[in-house]
Formats: sequence, structure tokens, C-alpha cells
Amino acid sequence: MVMSLIAVSLIILAATMQRTGTVANLNNRNNTYVVNVNAAEAAVEKIYARLAYDFVGFGLGSVAANLPLYRTNVPTAAENEYWNQFQFSDGQGNANRTYVNLLTNYSGPLPSQYANKSAVNAPVYRIVSNAKNLSGSVTMTAAAQVDVLLALIPLTDHAIFYNTNLLEFSTAATMIVNGRVHANSSIYTGSGSTITFNDTVTTTGTLTSPANNGQGPWGSLGVFTGKPTYSTNVPALTLNINMTNTHTLIDLPPAGEVVNSVQGQQRLYNQAQVVLLVSNTVVTARIQVSVAGQVPGADPAPLTITSYLTNASALSNATVLAGDFPFLSLTNSFTDQRENKTIVNTQIDVGKYAKWILTNSTVVTKFPPGSGTFPTILYVADNRTNSASQLSAIRVANGAILPNNGGLGWSIATPNPLYVLGNYNSTNAAFFGTTNTTATVPSAFMSDALTILSSSWQDSASAGSYSSRDATSTNTVNAAILTGIVPSTGTSSTTFSGGVHNLPRLLEDWSASTLWLNTSIINLYNSTKATARFVNPGTYYNPPTRKFSFDPNFDNPARQPPGMPCALVPIRYNWAVPPPNTVNYSVVP
Repeated sequence: MVMSLIAVSLIILAATMQRTGTVANLNNRNNTYVVNVNAAEAAVEKIYARLAYDFVGFGLGSVAANLPLYRTNVPTAAENEYWNQFQFSDGQGNANRTYVNLLTNYSGPLPSQYANKSAVNAPVYRIVSNAKNLSGSVTMTAAAQVDVLLALIPLTDHAIFYNTNLLEFSTAATMIVNGRVHANSSIYTGSGSTITFNDTVTTTGTLTSPANNGQGPWGSLGVFTGKPTYSTNVPALTLNINMTNTHTLIDLPPAGEVVNSVQGQQRLYNQAQVVLLVSNTVVTARIQVSVAGQVPGADPAPLTITSYLTNASALSNATVLAGDFPFLSLTNSFTDQRENKTIVNTQIDVGKYAKWILTNSTVVTKFPPGSGTFPTILYVADNRTNSASQLSAIRVANGAILPNNGGLGWSIATPNPLYVLGNYNSTNAAFFGTTNTTATVPSAFMSDALTILSSSWQDSASAGSYSSRDATSTNTVNAAILTGIVPSTGTSSTTFSGGVHNLPRLLEDWSASTLWLNTSIINLYNSTKATARFVNPGTYYNPPTRKFSFDPNFDNPARQPPGMPCALVPIRYNWAVPPPNTVNYSVVP
């Protein structure tokens, strides 16, 4: 009996020891696995940090160009001796490498931490690292994977966006702002009237109501009903264009600039499918398309339409251009009393232009019906020689109905000041004088400065008293505005920028009129051509009843104006621990 009990005890002891050994081995394997996963995650995070830095600092082009560099980056002993314990690979049999490749392009809502924001055609890069421990009783490989969404958030995601200038609501009349507001600077509010913000306001600086425009200080910042209401000292929103000189977005490229360089791809001159250039002696239209995903400016076989003018006086002869450019007029001139200059005007009849792009044989050759490609951006520059009392500018007229372009819409870009004459962008005239933008197409003005002229504007009355220029009782413009300002240089009434409410300039007596502006207001740079300082009402204009409203169409990724710059936001989109040595592990968001 004793011997039997001893035998049973030995069996139980052996089983217990075996079980204990098995558990110890499993724990050892699990611990090794966890350590390897963490090492692989460290490799992934090293690549993410560099990729995000390049994206925010230098844009998508920098990320694509640096893919070979990312792939050779792994944690090294030079950084910490700890990494001597591991062998890293890219899951494809290549040691000391990390897998980094473009996975897809994404358009749609962003993850929940970016509520109500959307990305448009944003690339998603997959990063995968495999790590194998080189010491210990168990050797195994584990992997980490992350998909990085390089979110391109159109600036029209904001009702108001200011890049570097002080954002001023100072001395505004009653104003209701329905969309998001952001400034890569400080914000001044303060007015004798109520300013209401119905969405979140963010600033990289402070939000205060000091004395400005010769008035104040003010006791109230305004009314904030957003969720959250407002945040100060937030990180700056970086753009996908040259942050040091954002005016280059609309500028003509310098001689010798490579179209496919980072700077070249950013220029609207190269993004436009129709480039119209006016000089003293010639008008030229360049028709170009995107080939192999490159910007249209890189088209290896663009087509050109040219009207030669024998001398400068020929520019006053409208018949010279009637055949080639029936939408174009070079004969109009008028006075801008703010600039105190005669405007040498290149005028685009938008209705005639819309027909021209559908019927001109050269344009149709590049954009044949049924091809699914459309000329969505017109870039126009008036480069005529001016005297000290003149200023070249562009004016769009007859713009009630814009080129539809398969629903993609139409934008106009120019390095000149831009004037908008009359109602703009609605196929249903009944919606003018309302916030109803269901009958519009995506559209934007991108210019050195923007002035809105009512439907009753007469060039012949431009030099007289503003009181003789009564604006139409109701005028409506439906388009995003990206333009320059003359910034404040002090707090007096003679050093004021005019504030965001005067960013769209006016030259008429609007005191008995209403201006409906369904828009997104974006200031990225200072005006370099229309540089006269703002003067308070009573000199060259009187203000309207302003019905400025954020266009909710801009919350839809499919309704973004062509050519609109984007804010750059890198996001860890999906995280996974895939099987070792695989790079196509599917992740469900």
C-alpha cells in the first residue's frame, strides 16, 4: 500500500512538474512574443514619425520621394544597445528593412477623433515590421502593422480660415458664423453688435477683444455655442502648399521651374486645364490635361490657341478676339476708388466660356465628350504693362450658371485682383437671396484680392461719388473665397485691415441692399498687387446688410471646389498584429 501511494505520488509529481514546465514554456513564449511585438511596433513608430514629419513639413511629394529611405530605417544599436537583441525585416525576406507602401486612396469621413471632418483623395500608406529576438531559450518572429492616412482636409472644411494674419472680427455688425473657424494666429473679436459662433473656434494664439479700429476694448468675446466652444494655443494647421510664401499658389511659375517639383505641383497655373495669358501683343490659351496622375501642367503635348495683336492699341479692338475667344473682352476699364487706380480689365463672360469649352475644337480634342475628364480650373493672368495710375485685373461676369463639368464644378484662379460682377453660381434663380445652395456647383475664387460688384454696377459711374453707385437691392455670390488682404498695422481706424467681414471688398453704396454670400472665407497671404489700405465706410462704399453664411456643401468631400488647398493631418488609421511575414493582412476599420 505504501509503495502504491508512493507510485501514485510520483506520478502526480511528474505530471505537476510537466504541467509547470509547460506553463513556464508557454509564459516564456508569450513574453517573448509580446517583447517582439513591442520591438516591431517601435520600428513602425520610427517610420511613422519620419513619414508624418515629411508630410506635415513638405507635403505628399516628399513622402513619395522618401519611400526608399523609410524602408531602410529600423531601430539600431547606435540609438540604444537594446536593439542588438533583435533582427528586423520587412515581412518579405529582406533583413534590416521595413515594409512601407501606398495601400489605397481614401475619400470620406475621418475617424471619430476628427468629428465632422472629411478627407478627399487622401493616400493611405501601410507600414509593417517583423522583429525576431536573437537571444533567449525561445526564438520567434512577431509583427506590427499600421495604416497611416495622410488626410488632405480641404480648407473649405472651415467657414473661416486664416493662415498667418491676425483674424479680426473687430467692429463687425451682427454676425452669425455657422462653420468651424481656425487661425494660425490670434483672433480679435469685439463689437457693439453680437457675434455668434455656432461651431468650434480654434487659434494657435489667443482669443481676446482689445481696442481695435479706433474702438474698444470690448467686454465680451462673443457668443460661443459650438461643442467644444473654443480652444486657444492649439497646434497650427499645416497646408499642402509653400507655407513660407503661400502667394506662390496663384503666382506664375518662374522660368526654369520643374513642373513636377513640389513647388511646381502646388501652383494653380499647373493644376489648371485652361491657362489664359494676356500680354500687350498676344492672348494665348494653353489647353492641358493630367497624364499618368501628373498635374495638367506636365502634359507632354498641350494644345495652344493664340491670337496675335499687332500693337497695344489692337487690344481695344474686340473683333480681334471674337473668333478664338468669344468669351473674352479687353476693352472695359473702370476706376477702383479704394486703389485710386484705373483698372485695366480682362473680362470673362462665364456663360460664353461654358459654351466655349464644350464647342471649341481645340478644347474638345483634349476633353472629348464621354472621356470623363473636364476643364475644371481656369487660370488667367493679365500681364499688360501699366502706368503708375493703372492696375491690371480680371473680372468675371454673367456667372449665374457655371460650367458643370460632370458635377465637379469650376474655379477661377489669378495672380491679379479679381472682380465679380452680379449674381454668381446658381442654376435656379429663385435661390438667389437665400442660403439655399442646392442648385450650385463647387466653385472658388482664388486671387490676389477680391471685390464684389452688384448687378447694377456701371463702369461709367465708377469715378464719381460712391453715393451715385447704388448697389442692387439683393446680390448673391455662391463660391469659396481664397484671397489676400492688406493686414492691420496698428489699432487705429487708419491702420485697420477691415476685418474678415471686409475681406470681400466693396465699391458701392450698399446701405439699402443685402449681400448674400454663401461661402468659405480663406486668407492665406497678403495682397501684393491691390495694396491700398482699407478705409472705413463713407469714402468709397457703404456696407450692406451682410448675410454671410458657410456653404454646407463644403462638408461633402464630393463637393469641394477644384484646386482648393488642403490642411495636412497624418492619422494612424488602422492598427493590427498580423501573422509574421505577411503584408496584406486585412483590417476592418
